[in-house]
This record gives sequence, structure tokens and C-alpha cells, in this order.
Amino acid sequence: MEDEPGKKKLPILYASETGNAMDAAERLGREAERRRCPVSVLSIDDFDPKSLPSEETVIFVVSTTGQGDIPDSMKNFWRFLLQRNLSEEWLEGVDYAVFGLGDSSYQKYNFVAKKLDKRLLDLGATALIERGLGDDQHPSGYEGALDPWMSNLWNILYQKTPKLFPNGPDTVALDGTWMDQPKIQITYHDIDNGNSQYSTDIDFKYLAMQMERTRSMSPGKSYGKNRPDCFLKLIENCLLSREVRGKDVRHLEFQAFSSAIEYEVGDVLEVLPSQDHVAVDAFIKRCNLDPEAYISVQPRETQNSTVGANHALKILPVKLKTFVELTMDVASASPRRYFFEIMSIFANAEHEKERLQYFASPEGRDDLYQYNQKERRTVLEVLGDFPSVQMPLEWLVQLIPPLKTRAFSISSSNAVHPNYVHLTVSVVSWTTPYKRTRKGLCSSWLAGLDPQQRVLIPAWFHKGSLPSPPPSLPLILIGPGTGCAPFRGFVEERALQSKFGPTGPVLLFFGCRNEDNDFLYREFWLSHLQTGGVLSEDKGGGFYVAFSRDQPEKVYVQHKMREQSTRIWSLLKQGAAIYIAGSANKMPTDVLSALEEIISLEGGVTKEAAARWIRALEKSGKFHVEAWS
Repeated sequence: MEDEPGKKKLPILYASETGNAMDAAERLGREAERRRCPVSVLSIDDFDPKSLPSEETVIFVVSTTGQGDIPDSMKNFWRFLLQRNLSEEWLEGVDYAVFGLGDSSYQKYNFVAKKLDKRLLDLGATALIERGLGDDQHPSGYEGALDPWMSNLWNILYQKTPKLFPNGPDTVALDGTWMDQPKIQITYHDIDNGNSQYSTDIDFKYLAMQMERTRSMSPGKSYGKNRPDCFLKLIENCLLSREVRGKDVRHLEFQAFSSAIEYEVGDVLEVLPSQDHVAVDAFIKRCNLDPEAYISVQPRETQNSTVGANHALKILPVKLKTFVELTMDVASASPRRYFFEIMSIFANAEHEKERLQYFASPEGRDDLYQYNQKERRTVLEVLGDFPSVQMPLEWLVQLIPPLKTRAFSISSSNAVHPNYVHLTVSVVSWTTPYKRTRKGLCSSWLAGLDPQQRVLIPAWFHKGSLPSPPPSLPLILIGPGTGCAPFRGFVEERALQSKFGPTGPVLLFFGCRNEDNDFLYREFWLSHLQTGGVLSEDKGGGFYVAFSRDQPEKVYVQHKMREQSTRIWSLLKQGAAIYIAGSANKMPTDVLSALEEIISLEGGVTKEAAARWIRALEKSGKFHVEAWS
């Protein structure tokens, strides 16, 4: 659909970490365009915040990550909004709407959307509609809140500015002009030689460039770096847990092959997993694609954009099979709702078309969620369930979830192991409602690697939520399960530092189910508990373990913390920092409650005052949480 000349576009700005907020924003954009309302859907870091006052209406779609953290793409925008020189009237006359994406199992649920909503109000903007809060825990995921919120939004916008919707807020164009076009275009190239193949000699710079070139073409490149910092080679793969209990936790050691590596304790390593070659071949065959063809992928040129032409100058073709392997998650991730809508257009069998149209409709939303997300059906499985569908490659590339890197807390010290990095990896495994066993793509791939094989693993290092502490800082570390991983690095480094001068004491609280089955790094902790060790009492330290299932009543880390309330309070009075790592489920909230109780009890203050005490610790950079689902 062509825009009317001179008609201003409605900006829809998104801040996404994993792609959900981008997906929701694009859905808002499509629904608006189908009502003939021109829109501009942009990542928030592509929007100039100085131009906000000149907008009549702005829609924000923002996700919350980790423990209430702002997505990376939003950080500059948020810093700008927090400037003290912005007046209370700065956004007077600007209408806005905020939709947030979060998970109510986290303590700071939809924190970013709530903070943005309040700040926009403080700057004089007017909320068109109460902020929408999408919840991953809802039976239909975030769309359970998005659908009714979006319907209300169109009605309110129409009442305020009727010209935005010429045919009304509920009238979708049915004359064929609503038919979406793919946002990318694919060019096939005649190449007879193998110049774009991986080099048989190990040329890391070439490999990195090949990967960067391939992944830079992916529509998912906006939330992931393309060129690896280095390539790693696995040198050790040890089982830490006992196999009899079905839990598979590994200690993995890697050597850097392509270049020297640098990281600090508390940093995070991202790796790009390899996909199952059988699944990739099955996908290519199902979609009638030529794996040997050479392609380039670029944004489709639009009337008002030259991005396609400019981008094309930087593109060299890659083999189609390589592109699929490195960028398209065909056998792990579940497709999004829009995938089913576009599939319905290309379905040749009437019964398949009807089922897909139902899945894509508001009435079929819950059934789609049960069929797709709850079962974690993969793209390959969905395509297998609808054999009459033949989608063009442009749509497949646009709609199939991008193959993403997976992040792991580093469990080693670079100072102790120069040019090596260690990870503690729990193989993710679960059973779907229909009793099908699923395994995490990256964790199961890493666990299955053989150190004797020559597998090159693309890796990226970056800062996590746990900053490296100075040697003199007293530490209170709480890391149940694989949450102990970063603290293994902390203890290693502190032990090295103690050889060259005095260091602050360390209290470490660890928890697991059974002493015999999953006491991770038992010998390591006990060695540092001996006289003169970092965790020893003579150094002011301590190591306390909660075995939750070794007695009739369950015992967790928070129970051990309460038992050691005097020692915790003593270290806090010495200026200690608190670090928490592990499962994001209930653990961070339970640990926080225990800390508030300890401060209230030992400090003789109210619970409210204890909560303020912890907030002050957080503001001073002495309270850190790294939690994962």
C-alpha cells in the first residue's frame, strides 16, 4: 500500500533483547497499515530522542530483561530522557502509549515499561491508554494482553484523530492491497567455484569474515554481534552431576585458537551453537531449495529508502546451505504467530488453509499457543504438519527465528588460566504437555562435544551483571545450582590475589538437591576452605551448603543465610558487596527476603528500613543479581 503524500507516519518504537518486542511492534505496524494508517516501525536506537517533542503521537513497545534491566538498544535513549535539564513541559502536547513485555515470575516484572511510562508523564506527555503489560506466564504469552490493548488503542486513536483511520478503527482493507510483501529480497548468483566456502586451512580471520558476512544479512542481526571475538576449541568435558538422577551438568574447558582472549571474573561468554545437519538438510529438502546455490540477502528497496542499494555494496554471496546453518533456527525455536498467517496464504490444501487462518485469528490465539509455544514445535515440525504450504525463500528468511548466540556465566579467572575459559553448563531438558522430551539446542550440543574432535566454536565475550570486585572488597556470594559458576572464578582469582597482598573475606552460600548427586565443584570449594584458603575461617571467610532433598524438610540457601545472620551482618558493616546468581524463578526473591530479615534483626531496624538499606547498597554498586530462566 502506498502512503498518501504528506501524511505523517505514526512512529512505533521498540526496544528488544530477544526479538519479542520487535515482533510485537511489527504486528502493531501491520495492523495499523491494514487500517490504512501509515506507520514507521523503528528500533528505539534508530530514533533521535531530541525529536520527541515534535511528534503528535508515539507508541513504545519495550521489553524488560534480567532483573529489571533495560535492553541494550534503549540505553542511550533512556539516558537522554533522564537528563535533568528536561523540563516538566518538554513533552507537552505529545500523546503516547506504552506496551511492555515481561515475565511475572521475575521480581521486577515489566519494570522498563513502568519506568518509561512514569518518565514520559513526568516530562509532560499524555498517556492515550493505560500501559499494556504482556506476560510470558499468560496462557497465550504476551499476546494475551497485546490483542485487547491494541484493539482499545485503535479506538482511542480514532476518537482523537479520525484522519488516522479513514475507514474506521475496525475496518481492515479487503481489496488485496493489505497483502504484505516480504521486507527483504534475495538475489541468486552464478558461481561455479568454491571461493565462498570455508577454507580447508584454518584461517580464523577468513572464518570470522565469512560468519560476519553471512549473519549480517540475517533480519535478526539487530540483536546480536556478527563477527566472533574469537574461536574456541574444547579441551575438557567433565560430568559434574551423577547420571543416575537424570540431571546433566558439565564442566567445560576451552582454549582460544584464533587470538588471545581477555575477560574478567563475572563476565559472560556467548557461543553460537551448530545445528543438526540432518535437520538442516531436511528443511532444505522440505522447502525445495538448492543447498548449493549462492545467494545474497538485503532489505527490499522502498519508495523512501535507499538502504537496499547501499547495503548491496557490502554484500558478497554465500552458499544457501551456509546461510541456513548460520542464521535460521529451523529445528529448535518455535515460529511466531505471523508465520502461520503467511503460511495460510501459501497453503494449497483448503483444510490446511482454514486451520492456519484460524490459528492466526484472535479466536484461535489460545489454541495456537497450545499447539506451538507450549509444545515448542520447531519450524521444521510445523512445516511438516502443513505439507501443502510452499513459502518463498524471502518469507522463510524473514519469518524463521534467527539462530541466536547463547550466554553462559564464565566460571574461571583469566589471570589463573590465561587464554583459557571455563563454563558450567546444565543440559536444558523438559517434557511438553504431550509428553515429548525437548532439549536445549546449545547446552545439549556443548555437552555432546568430544575434546578429540576439531570443532571450532564462535565466541563473544561481554560484561554480565556481576562486575569484577577489587581484591580488598569483602564479598557475600549466593549461588545455588549452576549459580555457583561465576563464583568459582571469583574464588580462583581471589586466591591468586591473596599471594601478593591482603584480600577481603568471602562468604559463599551454595545449594543443591543432594550431597552425593549434584554437589558441584565439591573438591574445589573444600580445598579453599582449608587453613589459609580464601573461604577459610582464619581468613574471615566461610562456605555453607544447603542440600534441599537430603532430609525430610527442604533446606535452601536462604535458610543457611539466616543461620549465619551474625556473620553476614558483620561483613555488611565492613562494607561488603552482595552477589546473587542462579535461577530466576523464586530464588532471588527468597534470598532478598532473607537479607531484609537479617538486616532488620541484626541492625535493629524495621523491614522497610532494611529494604531501603539494600536499595542503597544497589545504588552504591554493592548489590548485584544475575539470574536466568
